[in-house]
Amino acid sequence: MRPIRFIVAALLLAGLVCAQAPQAPKRKRILAIGQTKGFQHDSTSDGLATIWKIGKDTGLWDTYIRTDTQLITKLKLKDNAKNLDYFDAVFFYTSGELDLNEEQKSALLEFVRTEGKGFMAAHSGVDTLYSWPEYGEMVGGYFDLHPWNQFNAKIVNEDPKHPATAHFPKDFFLFDEIYQLKNYSRDRVRVLMRLDTAAVDLAKNGVHRTDQDFAISWVRNYGKGRVFVSTLGHRSEVWENAQVQKMWLEAAKWVMGMTPGGETAPRPKP
Repeated sequence: MRPIRFIVAALLLAGLVCAQAPQAPKRKRILAIGQTKGFQHDSTSDGLATIWKIGKDTGLWDTYIRTDTQLITKLKLKDNAKNLDYFDAVFFYTSGELDLNEEQKSALLEFVRTEGKGFMAAHSGVDTLYSWPEYGEMVGGYFDLHPWNQFNAKIVNEDPKHPATAHFPKDFFLFDEIYQLKNYSRDRVRVLMRLDTAAVDLAKNGVHRTDQDFAISWVRNYGKGRVFVSTLGHRSEVWENAQVQKMWLEAAKWVMGMTPGGETAPRPKP
C-alpha cells in the first residue's frame, strides 16, 4: 500500500505545483503601418520587419504589418479584420497625407490620449499628415528638410537614464540622414538624443533653426498615452544596427507600459 500512497501524494503535489505555476504574460500587439503617400523610403520594409522580428525574438509582442490604414478605426470590421481595440501600440513608418477619414483620426487620438495606449514613429513618421495639426502635436513636430543629407553624424545622448537610450554611450557616430524639425519645441517633448552641431555647417542652405537644436529621438506623454519618436532610419543599415534595434525594443516596451520609469518632463537643451 505504501507505493500507492507515495504515487497519490506525488500526483497531488504535482497538481498543486501546476496549479500554482505562473502563466506566461500575454503577448502585446503592435499595429505597424507602412503606408507612403510621399517620399518612398527603401528602408520602410526594414523598419517594419525590425519591429516584427524584435517582437518574435523576444516573445513580447506580435506585429501586424499593414501598408494601408484600414485597421485604424473603432468601427467593427468584417472578414476577421481587427480594429484599434485589438492593439496595444501603433507604429508609423509613413509619409505624406495618409488615407485617414475623420472617424479614423479621432480613433487614433482616443487610442493614445484617452485609452493610454502607445504610439511610435520612425524617420518619416514626422513627414506625415501635415494637414492634421493634432497629429503634429502628438508626435511633437514635423519634418523640415535634411540640410546635410546623409553623413556620419555625431549624436549626443541627453538622457542615459531613459530605458530607450540607457544603452547608448554619452555620444557616438551614426551614418544616417538627420532631420530638421518645425513646429517643434522642447516645451512639449523630452529630448533623448540630439545632433552635435559642432562639426556641421550651420550656415548651409536650408538650415532654418537658429537655436541649433536638432532633436533625433524624444518622448512625451500624450494624455494618458506614451509617445516615442526617432528620426533615425533612412538607411537600411541603421535598422541592422544592434544599438538601434535595442532602442526600438526598449521604446516599444516603454510605450506599452511594460517598463517602469522613463522621465517625460520637458527640459531645456543642456
